Amino acid sequence: MDIEEFYDADPRRRESEEIEFGREWSDEKGGRTELSWVADTGELYAMAEPSEPVFMDPIGDTRVPDLPTELVTVDILGVIPDRGRVDELLAGWEREMTKPNSLEWVRNRVNATT
Repeated sequence: MDIEEFYDADPRRRESEEIEFGREWSDEKGGRTELSWVADTGELYAMAEPSEPVFMDPIGDTRVPDLPTELVTVDILGVIPDRGRVDELLAGWEREMTKPNSLEWVRNRVNATT
């Protein structure tokens, strides 16, 4: 689902505190992914954005075009209602995040708890 569909599907998501667990996760294709947890719903989700080209404007500044929201996708990895449990589950995430296909590490940890 895209990011707007994600937030529209449950109004608690827009109002909730979100805890970010890094922006440099990678998927099996090498795409960059962010990992966040929504406090009010307990959802741990990955948000992927496509790589956009960087261009130089006439003044010499670099620019990245705005992304349509439908290109920003969300994958709910699991529901962990307790913040302490999320911290336990993701202990060591800083080391794991930079490895290839690091999102698989998160998926394996979430699946091991269900």
